[in-house]
Formats: sequence, C-alpha cells, structure tokens
Amino acid sequence: MEELPRSYSRLCRESGAEPQEAVLQQLRAAPRGRLDLATQSLTLDTCRALGELLQKEAQLTELVLSDCMLSEEGAALLLQGLCANTVLRLLDLKGPLACVRVLRVGVASELPRTSGTSWHQEAPHHLCRAWPPWLPEQDRDPAGLTLEWNNLGTWEDAFATFCRALAGNGVLRQLDLRNNQISHQGAEELALALKSNTSLQQLDLRWNNIGLLGGRALVTCLPSNRTLWKLELAGNNVPSDVLRAVEQAMDHNQDRQATFRESRARTHVLSKEVRHLREEKSKQFLDLMETIDRQREEMARSSRTSAARVGQLQEALDERHSIISALKAKLQMTEAALALSEQKAQDLGELLVTAEQEQRNLVQRQAKEHRLAQQEAAERESKLLRDLSAANEKSLLLRNQVDELERKVKSQQDQLFLTRQELTNTSAELKMRAVQAEERLELEKRRSRQSLEDLEQLRAKEVEHMTRHLEESERAMQDRAQRLEAARLSLEEELSRVKALALSERSQAEEELIKAKNQVRLEEQQHLAHLEEKLRLLAQARDEAQSTCVQQRQVVAEAQARASQLGLQLEGLRRRLEELQQELSNKDQEKVAEVTRVRVELQEQIGRLQAELTAQEALKEKVAALERQLKVMASDHREALLDRESENASLREKLRLKEAEIARIRDEEAQRASFLQNAVLAYVQGSPLRTLSPQK
Repeated sequence: MEELPRSYSRLCRESGAEPQEAVLQQLRAAPRGRLDLATQSLTLDTCRALGELLQKEAQLTELVLSDCMLSEEGAALLLQGLCANTVLRLLDLKGPLACVRVLRVGVASELPRTSGTSWHQEAPHHLCRAWPPWLPEQDRDPAGLTLEWNNLGTWEDAFATFCRALAGNGVLRQLDLRNNQISHQGAEELALALKSNTSLQQLDLRWNNIGLLGGRALVTCLPSNRTLWKLELAGNNVPSDVLRAVEQAMDHNQDRQATFRESRARTHVLSKEVRHLREEKSKQFLDLMETIDRQREEMARSSRTSAARVGQLQEALDERHSIISALKAKLQMTEAALALSEQKAQDLGELLVTAEQEQRNLVQRQAKEHRLAQQEAAERESKLLRDLSAANEKSLLLRNQVDELERKVKSQQDQLFLTRQELTNTSAELKMRAVQAEERLELEKRRSRQSLEDLEQLRAKEVEHMTRHLEESERAMQDRAQRLEAARLSLEEELSRVKALALSERSQAEEELIKAKNQVRLEEQQHLAHLEEKLRLLAQARDEAQSTCVQQRQVVAEAQARASQLGLQLEGLRRRLEELQQELSNKDQEKVAEVTRVRVELQEQIGRLQAELTAQEALKEKVAALERQLKVMASDHREALLDRESENASLREKLRLKEAEIARIRDEEAQRASFLQNAVLAYVQGSPLRTLSPQK
C-alpha cells in the first residue's frame, strides 16, 4: 500500500500543492483496498488529487467520505474520478447532505443548472444519475452505497427519480437510507422500484417516517422481489402486523436464496465431476495414442531393419543372376502379404463402423429410458396435485362446519335473549301486582278505620288471598325457573323443543294473566257488595262500635304487626326473584363463555390445519425437487458410466486387435527373414564359386 501515498504526493506536487498529512496517514495506515476519510476536512487540491487517483488506481474497493463537509468544487473533482472508476465496491456518504455535496456538481456537465431551484433539492436527482457508472460489473463481492443522514425524503420528485434509477440498476447489493425523513410517498416510490430491481439484497430504512401506508406498500411489493432478504424498518411507526409480514417475506426470500445457493453449489460440483471425467477420458485417449505411436515406431524400426537386410541380399543376388528369380518370387509373396494387411485394415474399419452403430443404439435406448422417467415424474406430480386438491376440499368442508356451528350458536343466543326478555316481563308483572297488592292493603287500612269490625275479616281474607297468590306465583316462578333451566340445558341439543317450550310457557303466562285479571275483578265486585252490606250494618251497629273501640284498636295493632310481617315476606320474595335473575345471568354468561371457547378452539384447529397444509405443500415441493435432482444425477451418472464402459471396451478391443496384428506381423517378418536366410545359404552353398575358393 506504499504506492497510494506516493501517487497521492506526486499528484499533489504536479498540481503545485502540498499533500495533507491526515490524508497521507490514512493512506499509509489504511488496510488493503479501503480508504477511510471520515470526518476529514479535504481541500480542493486534495480532492483533485484523489479524483485523479481514483481514475487510475485499481486497488481501492472501499471509499468512506462520511461527515467530510465537501465543497462543491471538491465534490465535482471527486465525482469525475468516481465516474471513471470500475473497481470500487463500497461508497459511504454518511452525514448531513454528504451525498448532496458529492453529487450536486457531478452532473453539471450533462445537466443544465436549474435557475431558481436550490441545489439541495436537485441532489437526489443527480445522485440517481451519477452513482450507477462507477459500480462494477463483477458479482464476486457485494456492492454497497451508504446515504445515511442526508434528508433525501424531503425532496419527493427527486427521490422518485432516484427510485426509478434504483429499479433499473442490476449491480447494487446493499443500500443504507437511515435517517433520511422518507415519508409514505417515498416508501411507495421505493416499493415500485423494488418490484423491478433484481439485485438489491439488503435495504436499511430505519428511523424514517414511513408509517402504516408506506409499510403496507413495501409489504405489497415484496412478493414481486425475490432477491431482497434483509429489510430494516425500526423507528418508522410501522404496526407489528406489517413488521411480521415483512419478516415472513424476508424469511421466504432467505430460504429461496439458500436453495438457490445450494443448487448452484450442486451444479458446480457436478460440472467439476464432468470436467474430471472428461480429463480422465482425454488422458486415456492420449495414453492409447501413445501406445499406438510406440507400436508404429516399432513397426517402422522393424521395417527399416528388414529393408536393410533385403538390400544386402539384393546386392548379393545382383552378383548372382540365379538369385533374381527367387527374389522376384519373394517380392510377389510380400505383395500378397500387403494385400492381406489391407484386407485386414478394411475389416478393422468395418468393426469400427459396427461399434459406432452400437453406440448410437445405446444412446437411443438411454433417451427412451429418460422419456419414460419423465413420464413417471409427470404421473407422480399429477398424483400429488390430486392429493392437494383433496386436502383443499377437506379444509373447505371444515370451514363450512365451522360456519354452521357459528350460526347455531347465534340462533341459541337469540333464543336465550328472547327467554330472558320474557322472564323480565313476567318479573315486571309480578312487581306490578305486588305494588297493586300494597295499594290495596293501604286502602283496606283506611277503610278499616271506618269499619273496624269488618276490616279485620276483610284484611284476613285479603292476607290469606295474597299469601295464597304469592305462594302460587312463587311456585309458578320456581316451576318456570326449572323449565327455563331445562330449556337452557336442552338448547344445544334440540332447538325445536326449546321453541315449543317457549310457546307453551308464553301461552301459560297469558292464561295466568287472564285468570288473575278475572279473579281480581270478581274479588273487587264481591268486595264492593260486601262493603255496601257492611255500610248498612255499620249504620245499625254504630252504637255498638263505640263500646268495642278499645278492642278494635288492639286488633288493628295486631293487623299492623301482621302487615309488617307480610311486608317482610314480600321483601324476601323480591330478594329471591333477584337471586333467580342473577343465577340466570350467570348461566347466560357461562353459556357465552362456553360458546366463545368453542369458537376459539375451532379457530385454533383451523389454523393448525392450514399450517399443516402449508407444511405439507412445502414438503411436497421439496420432495419433488429432490426427486428431480436425484433422477438427473442418476441419469447423468448412468450415462457417464455407460460411456466410460463402452469406451473402455472399445479401447480394450482395439488394443487386443493391435497386439494380435503386431504379433502376426512379427511372425511374418521372422518367417520372411528365415526364408531369405535359408535361400541365401542354399544359394551360397550350391554356387560354383564355393568349389573354387581355397580351403582354409
């Protein structure tokens, strides 16, 4: 990394300026490929030198310019270098308006300066046009862009243009937009960009103003985006259900990425195995060619030696004319042998043609087997689809059953409400009758003061009548409470019986009311007649009443005591009625709680069934994918094994034929040499020169 400080110093000296010590220290102390100039105050000459360094330097892959407070001229110089750079992978523009200052002037050469518009408002538009050129085309390392604390969301039109540029970018992997005041409109523009983007993997939108609408827009765009697997939305007032939906989408994309990486690794392994097999085949072929070349060299060497010996023999035969005929005969024999070798070469060619034909037949057979395997896979897939449709129908039946149960519960609640209303009406009627009875009692008290003797009898009759009536009403209420209890218990089993009981109870109540009214009328008529008769008797017995006044006062006191006892009994009956009403309300609450519990259990069962269905679908998909992969790998492995076996068999056959031919040629050459040697020796021994040669 010593080259970077030297290049920076040289560029500064060429521009007639002194290099900054802080920048030199960062260049020397920086790790390989990273330049961190955060919180550094960069001069114009330093920016010019760094821009030229970025144009020529291929070692820098990360550049940090956060909180640098760059000037516009310095930003222009740096941006020129960034536009010409193709190796930078990470650019950090964190800080208040850092990206604005870097990129505001960077597009001045290609965009006209807008009059009457602040350059802060044009910055995101320039950013969206300026940052794609320096991003590299390689896909080895993730390309990142940090734009934290830049208030990009305050300029909606420019941020929309930035989002459109992001939609067309195919290189950027990481984007940091924290603390940029992005509203729900900006989130909607960003969601439209994410629908078209196919490269972004990590997006940080924490501490903005996205809200509910922006969160929903992002959730709707996530099913269209299959590359984004990390989305941060903390500090945006987004509801928890939206956050859960985002987390589910991210988990789904992470699973998809994991399966994609796994498939890519498997394809890489398979390609390596295929290359290894090809290399082994090429090595075997080269070995075979080397053996064939060696055999050819041996044959050429043997042919050269035989030719030399034939030359020597021809020289000897030239001296003797009798050898010429024998040599001609031998020559004819060699020609015949050559013809035989040519015939054998033709036979070998025919054998090669038959081997190729057999190989083609084998390929066709394998293709048929592959088609049969594909048909079996299609049948298995159709069977899985039928199973899935059956599971869906079962889930629909369960939902219909749940709806029927809810309707039954609603009808039972309505019936309970009607019975409760009837009970309240009857209790109100009883109260009214009790009030009427009290009024009658007071009237009788007033009248008793006028007619003390008769009032005692009338009061006794009234008291007896009221006690009988209250006892009858109490018995009727108890019977009715029992009937209501029985009706409540039988509501869940037979709704029709409950309706019949309710109708019978209503008719009984109406009959009781009619009877009570008739009885009251009769009692009033009797009472009036009796009072008229008593008035006549009072006129006659007025004198006697004065003598018995003391006794009547005592009777009145006793009657008052009895009236107080009757009032206490009425209070007890009222409390009993209230207790019965409380018990009915408690039973109604228990019924409602039981209905809600049953509904919750049904909903939980439905949720569990849906979860099991989704899990079964995912497992079926995974099983189908694994079966397809296993079939492909098995077919490839089978084809490779068959190819290798066929090649090995053909090579063994060729080697055997070549060895047999070489052995035959060697035998023929040895026979020819022996024949020539015998002929020469016979000629030499039978020639007249032997007789003339001196004896040794």
